Amino acid sequence: MILKPHLEDVKIVGYYLGRVILGLTIAMAIPFVFGLVTREINPALDFFIALEISLFFGLILTKLCYTEKDPNWMHGMIVVSLSWIAATLLGAVPLYRSGHWNSYLDSCFEAMSGFATTGLTLVQDLNHLSYTHNLWRHLTMFIGGQGIIIVALSFFVKGLSGAFKMYVGEARDERILPNVIHTARFIWLVSIVYLIIGTLTLGVIGILSGMKPLNAFFHGICIFMAAFDTGGFAPQSQNILYYHSLPLEIVTMILMILGAINFKLHYHIWAGNRKELLKNIETTSFFITILLTFVITAIGLAQTNIYPKAFILFRKGFYQLISGHTGTGYQTLYAVQFIYEWNHLGLAGIIFAMALGGAVCSTTGAIKMLRVGIIFKALLEDIKRIILPERAIVVQKFHHIKEIFLEDKQVRSALFITVSYLFIYVLGAMVGMFFGYPFLNSLFESTSAAANVGLSCGITSAAMPTLLKFTYIIQMWAGRLEFMSVFTLLGFLIATIKGKR
Repeated sequence: MILKPHLEDVKIVGYYLGRVILGLTIAMAIPFVFGLVTREINPALDFFIALEISLFFGLILTKLCYTEKDPNWMHGMIVVSLSWIAATLLGAVPLYRSGHWNSYLDSCFEAMSGFATTGLTLVQDLNHLSYTHNLWRHLTMFIGGQGIIIVALSFFVKGLSGAFKMYVGEARDERILPNVIHTARFIWLVSIVYLIIGTLTLGVIGILSGMKPLNAFFHGICIFMAAFDTGGFAPQSQNILYYHSLPLEIVTMILMILGAINFKLHYHIWAGNRKELLKNIETTSFFITILLTFVITAIGLAQTNIYPKAFILFRKGFYQLISGHTGTGYQTLYAVQFIYEWNHLGLAGIIFAMALGGAVCSTTGAIKMLRVGIIFKALLEDIKRIILPERAIVVQKFHHIKEIFLEDKQVRSALFITVSYLFIYVLGAMVGMFFGYPFLNSLFESTSAAANVGLSCGITSAAMPTLLKFTYIIQMWAGRLEFMSVFTLLGFLIATIKGKR
């Protein structure tokens, strides 16, 4: 028998959702102030209106649903899943008011793509979008990469028990420090330090390339936020191809890899334990899969002979591979080139890379390297059981910060998430095929959306069918939260409708 949720459950969810929305309100104040400083008055007004709407809903929820109780696991998961929906709906308001999106749905698509660090875009005439709105697009990626809940944990949520349940609900099941609030603040510390270094480096590259200093540093901070948070938005419509800069491409590749690394691993590297970088199952799995997927891609591109020189192959082939594998979505070629210049094997290599992703507790989406490593270790264990005598005791270990004995529950969890991702990749591809797009193109775009990558072969556009837009929005949302929070919300809604007292 399914039990109907109590009013107290709704109040707890509403109260903490309101706190998260208040955190989003503070984030919106940044582009508002920026617009005033740069004298972009109309864009600043767009954010003032959005800020007021967010503040209204945040205060209403915290007042009407006030409670001193900490959320349990169910509450935490539901708050997380609803927070991303609320952030999308509210974050889309200033974008829609700019006039650069054809509809509010397109603005919601953009906001979800930003917060989920995907990078697929439906913006119109990006090259003439205001600095203020462009900053917000990239700021959504910076917030989403760290996690919307991380904002709330840093400023608005005090209970440690409830905080951890919300932290886990955002697909982060590893605490870096014993205190989850301190963990959230450490994630921000890492991000801010890299933000300063990355912006300065990219800004200098822009100046040396001939850009005006203020413009160079604006582009630098935007590119950093999207590269480190493995997003994929860029200030110009040509993406990274616009800059035609090898130094910028190299720096963005480094930032993409840094963003794809577990924040817990960042902590140990900062603490001086650099050997962990070589021993960790995630980093070894990451570099092995990069090698394997690039071999597939390179063989495919060699068959076409479009990049005959190794240097060009690096900038056009390897860059796209790293961008896809880290879940970033930066491109140094036009979307249509994937279709008209690359062959199917080259596309397959990129699809495999996008589907796998980076590390857990990082800014990336997709299946992730820890799960790939665990599944491979479990396969080795089963092979050993078959080969060795029946009396032999088979024990499999892996190194992830410390030596860990492989257990069935770890394998089951890894397989469940992996199968869920594979299912949603194929499901999105079927929707694309329903609207007449070829299978491989549809699978490419679907994998890019569900794995929060942002590479596009040209399907994503303002002219694509409305149902396909909704499909990609749901894929970006579910893929970023790794399904458990989404399943919990669906269960809660079913229990509310069909549950018994």
